This record gives sequence, structure tokens and C-alpha cells, in this order.
Amino acid sequence: MKSYGILLLSIAFEVLGTSMLKLSDGFSNLLPSLVLLVSFAISFTLMGIVLKTIPLSIAYSVWAGLGTVATGLIGVFLYGEVLSTLNSIGLIIIVVGVIVMNFGKTNTVHG
Repeated sequence: MKSYGILLLSIAFEVLGTSMLKLSDGFSNLLPSLVLLVSFAISFTLMGIVLKTIPLSIAYSVWAGLGTVATGLIGVFLYGEVLSTLNSIGLIIIVVGVIVMNFGKTNTVHG
């Protein structure tokens, strides 16, 4: 369970970094650009730690899926973006996909 907590923290830093992309204005605003770079570095470092105990297929599907959903919601609530019905259905499908991936967990093979 500890690994999933680290995975969630990795996702949070990835979402923070991605959210800063908009504020960085093409890397022309220094502070958001620095937050973006540091956030991504932390996120990838944490993901590397997570991959010691969680299979890549599971960890990455959770990381990418939940990160996409969270970033989409941040776009709506912080940046005033509008999700169409089709976009909303897509986000729901992503969440369902992450759940399905976790039900079909496999053991890693170390060789």
C-alpha cells in the first residue's frame, strides 16, 4: 500500500507540472517554468521508486490515467475550460480503464 501512496504523490507532482505548462506561457514565465521542471523531476523520481514494487503496466496506467483525469478537471475548475459530453465520457472511460487494469494485476517476472 505504501507504493500506491508514493504513486499518488508522483501523480500529484505530474499534474502540478502539467498545470504549470499553461502558466509558463511557452516557458517565458520563469516561476511557473521552474515549478514545472522541478515537479516533473520529482514525479519521475517517485515513479522510478514505485516501479520497484508495482508492475510497469499497472503503475503507468494509473499514473497516466489519473493524471489525465486530474489535469482535465484542473482545466475546468482553474482555467475555465469546458468539457463536452464526449470529453466527459472519455474521462469516465479512462477511470474505468484504470480500475480494470488494477483488477487484472499480474506478477512481475524478474530475470
